[in-house]
Amino acid sequence: MTGVRELPCPRAGVTCEDGLAIGFRRVDDYQAPRWPDQAAPQQSRLDFAVDDLDEAEALLLPWGATKPEYQPGGDRWRVFADPAGHPFCLIRG
Repeated sequence: MTGVRELPCPRAGVTCEDGLAIGFRRVDDYQAPRWPDQAAPQQSRLDFAVDDLDEAEALLLPWGATKPEYQPGGDRWRVFADPAGHPFCLIRG
């Protein structure tokens, strides 16, 4: 395993103890699920409300998130996968 990357807390002046932090960790030889394919279990999926989908996407991609080609949400939400392949959504909040 390599280092953990965390999403920052959502508001300035809020510590991670007061807010939300989510860690991503890489695992060697891991077989990721593929969304929307149900052949591999999805395990879980989180939805995050954000003010600006483009801004949130620009933060997530450099941290190892990926954006699958299939995007059913139009301009209302976007599907991503964490570095292990678990899907999550950003929803315009």
